[in-house]
Amino acid sequence: MKILIVDDEKKIREVVMEYAKVSGYECDQCSNGAEAVDMVRDNDYDCVILDIMMPELDGFSACKKIKAMKDIPVIMLSARQEEDDKLFSFGLGVDDYVVKPFSPKELMARIKAVCERSRKHVSEQYQFDSLIIDVSGRSVSIDGEKITLTPKELDLLIYMVEHKNIALDREALLSAVWQTDYYEDDRTIDTHIKMLRKDLGEYAKYIVTVRGVGYKFEI
Repeated sequence: MKILIVDDEKKIREVVMEYAKVSGYECDQCSNGAEAVDMVRDNDYDCVILDIMMPELDGFSACKKIKAMKDIPVIMLSARQEEDDKLFSFGLGVDDYVVKPFSPKELMARIKAVCERSRKHVSEQYQFDSLIIDVSGRSVSIDGEKITLTPKELDLLIYMVEHKNIALDREALLSAVWQTDYYEDDRTIDTHIKMLRKDLGEYAKYIVTVRGVGYKFEI
């Protein structure tokens, strides 16, 4: 497995890397949140170890961006031990929170635990001709080539596929994908549908407009 260690303290990175390599992990490292986001975008990691107080982009902001891009376990490793910080972190989707000073052996055990939980998620794929939608991997490919969708485009596509052949009104889509209970604007859904159809190319045919209602993924 491969992990990314993000901390502005070189000594912390070196200690974690030493124990991680002994535990059989392949490791990358960086010293700030902005670099971490770029590395996650360009690489596949099984877990990210993330400090909070860092230059350029703090751990909270970096975590939010990382979680928006990929469904990847994140462990916060921070000297901040206030309950509010922990609760805020878990609200961002953090999988575990370890307070400095820490036991490297305990951290390795926590990495193993969150990675095992992550792998237990059943891989779920939908395939329509050469269009493949990997739900657990959060990726879409056409003819074997991955296509780039925004997180919301992907969420919208997955929701429609999971409810294929059902007419979905805009309010229901807003509630499910944007997780809001109030009606915002038709253009929020319409704009994302337009973008999604463009990205899907010939497979845009599956996204059908239901006049007076909304849209459906029709097979």
